[in-house]
Amino acid sequence: MADLTPPEHEHSAIVEQAARWYAVTPRDINQPVVPLLRERFGLSPLQACEAIKMAQLIRARSL
Repeated sequence: MADLTPPEHEHSAIVEQAARWYAVTPRDINQPVVPLLRERFGLSPLQACEAIKMAQLIRARSL
């Protein structure tokens, strides 16, 4: 596996941070999640979708 360069590692860290936040956020968010994650964490659309997927895995593991 190749080493992550600083920008790649930084993006991974922010996606993980967004995923952890979304995993513990109550479900009563009143706006679409992708735009919310993009605004709150500065993610690209693809990164926001990755964070949502990661959040689902986090929630599944906590059951």
